Amino acid sequence: MATKNNLLLAFYGDDFTGSTDALEFMSRAGAKTALFIEPPTEAQLAKYPHLDAIGVAGNTRSLSPEKMEAVLIPSFTALNRLGARHVHYKVCSTFDSSPTVGSIGKAIDVGASIFTNRFVPLLVAAPALGRYCLFGNLFARMGIGSSGEIYRIDRHPSMSKHPVTPADESDLRLHLGKQTQKKTGLVDILQIEKPQQELGALVDKLVSEKSEVILIDALEERQLLTIGTMIDGQVSKGITLFSVGSSGIEMALGKYWISKQVLKPVDHWPNPGKATPLLVISGSCSPVTVAQIAWAKAHGFEEVVLDASAVCMVDDASAILTSTTQKVVDFLQQNKSIIVHTNGGADATVGNLSSEKLGGALGEITRKALEKVSIKRVVVAGGDTSSYAARAMGIEAVEMITALVAGAPLCKATAPGSSLEGVEVNFKGGQVGAANYFGILMEGKMDVSV
Repeated sequence: MATKNNLLLAFYGDDFTGSTDALEFMSRAGAKTALFIEPPTEAQLAKYPHLDAIGVAGNTRSLSPEKMEAVLIPSFTALNRLGARHVHYKVCSTFDSSPTVGSIGKAIDVGASIFTNRFVPLLVAAPALGRYCLFGNLFARMGIGSSGEIYRIDRHPSMSKHPVTPADESDLRLHLGKQTQKKTGLVDILQIEKPQQELGALVDKLVSEKSEVILIDALEERQLLTIGTMIDGQVSKGITLFSVGSSGIEMALGKYWISKQVLKPVDHWPNPGKATPLLVISGSCSPVTVAQIAWAKAHGFEEVVLDASAVCMVDDASAILTSTTQKVVDFLQQNKSIIVHTNGGADATVGNLSSEKLGGALGEITRKALEKVSIKRVVVAGGDTSSYAARAMGIEAVEMITALVAGAPLCKATAPGSSLEGVEVNFKGGQVGAANYFGILMEGKMDVSV
């Protein structure tokens, strides 16, 4: 059983797709990792022996600061009791947040009140995912696992138009300054090349200047070892270090632990094989996902559009869900792959609707459909809705099976009493993947042509 003495890291993800991203990079580094829906109890941990790390897939990305605080205080307190070397609040690598929804500043304030560290390290860059931070400004590739162009985040064709938290500021210090009163210092892209002793002195100087958060730039993957070394060097004996950022934290710490031979990286992943029919549920409004849906429809996937407005506006959506579920069952029984989506790319109102209701509806449709038809694999698309979908599906935890697309691993679900027990699940954020993403997940290999 995981105990206070052997957990390297415990992370809390602000949504499910982002949490599986962190799960993937810990698993790639060789850490035995399980991702839970809630902070695990001792009885739950007993079912997952020899863990090196655990994660919690939260839903704070879609909550108000007040609701975030109510969720994060008990969650961070529970994770702190595990005695892991690090606790990480995992956010999207596009820094999705605002003062009123998914406030990363609020998460920092809560974490700083529970973990007694000199400062909070903040690493948002994740070069392997096409996310870069230069002189405090965030840049992002259009899509993850694609060859899209790179944009400053406030000019990104998708993130600048996000329906809930549109990116209107690329300087993360200014963006974060709207969410917390804590001062944010910066280790910039030129300084990160300095030796560890000089980096340590720079951090000390920033702390002496009252920086309570220190943002760390990164452009190249090789810089992550330096950053991981620097972050781990801030751990005080017997005191858990709290950090915030993208899965760049897992990548950086993983590289450090590999360099110290604490972990041995996994270089080969099994081919999971084809899964037909494939069921895809999507609450994403991203143009990346819209293009993926269009590709799938052109390549033989059936389509069911869930009336998102009706689901969110009526008091009882059971009739809508029953009707939609039956359509899904009919297609699956005909061995046809299917996408159930909320028409987010075509309906401008979808982004203003309840992520909880939409995600819950998609999850319930999936759970009830699989009660009637057994299938091998399910894909869930959409960061804001994913956590609610996972809960509605009855998932307790997931563990990584294999890597098909960076940032969105294929996992096995543990879902006691649910039709999702033992099913392969893939959670992808709206920005993840090339146009043929759903084809890749259906075939179970990377060589599907666009």
